[in-house]
Amino acid sequence: MTYLENLGIEAKKAEAAIRGISQNAKNRALSAIADGLIENARLIIEDNQKDLENAKVNNMPEAMRDRLKLDIKRIEDMAEGVRKIAGLPDPVGRVLGGRELPNGLKIVKKAVPLGIVGIIFESRPNVTVDAAALCLKSGNVSVLRGGSDAINSNKRLVSVMRHALSSAGIAENAVSLVEDTSRECVNELMKLNRYIDVLIPRGGHGLIQSVINNSTIPVIQTGEGNCSVYVDKSADIQMAVNIADNGKTQRPSVCNAIENLLVHEDIAEEFLKALDERWNGNVRIYADKIASKYIKTEREADEEDYKTEFLDYAIAIKTVKNVSEAIDFINTYGTKHSECIITNDLKNAELFKQAVDAAAVYVNASTRFTDGGEFGFGAEIGISTQKLHARGPMGLEEMTTYKYLIDGSGQIR
Repeated sequence: MTYLENLGIEAKKAEAAIRGISQNAKNRALSAIADGLIENARLIIEDNQKDLENAKVNNMPEAMRDRLKLDIKRIEDMAEGVRKIAGLPDPVGRVLGGRELPNGLKIVKKAVPLGIVGIIFESRPNVTVDAAALCLKSGNVSVLRGGSDAINSNKRLVSVMRHALSSAGIAENAVSLVEDTSRECVNELMKLNRYIDVLIPRGGHGLIQSVINNSTIPVIQTGEGNCSVYVDKSADIQMAVNIADNGKTQRPSVCNAIENLLVHEDIAEEFLKALDERWNGNVRIYADKIASKYIKTEREADEEDYKTEFLDYAIAIKTVKNVSEAIDFINTYGTKHSECIITNDLKNAELFKQAVDAAAVYVNASTRFTDGGEFGFGAEIGISTQKLHARGPMGLEEMTTYKYLIDGSGQIR
């Protein structure tokens, strides 16, 4: 029996043990996890520091090291996120529909957990806690496989959570970590359909495509965010500068940051000169020939730039003739994550909302709001960019499926 098969067996046992536990029991366990994070903050930071030192040795970009870093504020935020999840309504047991058939059969459609959820993710250790807490609240067992970059942080965080579960009287294997970060192990994990019911990858293009192409477990595609802002010719210049700046620089290493900036050619000079003043050379810019007249660029943008999720202080800029050209660009190069139009033209706003194919479409607001916490879902398991089962920020409801319960009185067919 392999390491992962044994982990799968233990996860199955935990699934049976937590099936049907009360909302109060789940909330007590979540409160214990939140308390444990605060109580063990010093140890968590010490182990996170090991990961940060390794990241520096391995020349990890600064923006990516920021994703990896944990400090007391971020740990407090994680704990608060867990408490918020505990305070949300239980998604399990909701009656989603029902009917009585002419033959007297009574059918009820009820929400139930997905089962055992595998999550493969990169760098950000807060995902470890968010994913485990959401799975627990929705009655699921979580099998977590983080990247090697955060292995020390993740070991400590999962140890804290498992201890909290045990102290609350819940099977500690309801949360488990795949500590082997080798490629061979993750390839085996993707074939563990005998034990894992659904697999959710969170990370860059390479990780997501690897899971999609190799998994024998059903996959919910999340995370990859080649997001754009389109500045229409009627846009308020100051609003456009604020939204573009927030979308790119507030936290460039996350999936809802923008990677492409589209500008109507009639407003390009005024807007780009204002944006150039705001950024003051702090963002690497790849732009077409028209945009390059008005903003400092490193070089002319090419097709690969428009496809790239930079996750850094870099952006591709393109001028367009109208909203339809912007929509075509987004539907060609976007990853169906989050897209924004800045406009005072109601007709263009409605066309953009209707025609852009993305999980979240914004008018005059930053794409950085595409987040489970910001949407009021508590934390999130990820941002789904597909269309089946879940789309956009995946909160508690998206972590359930359903079954039909049928009551009869002897009917036969």
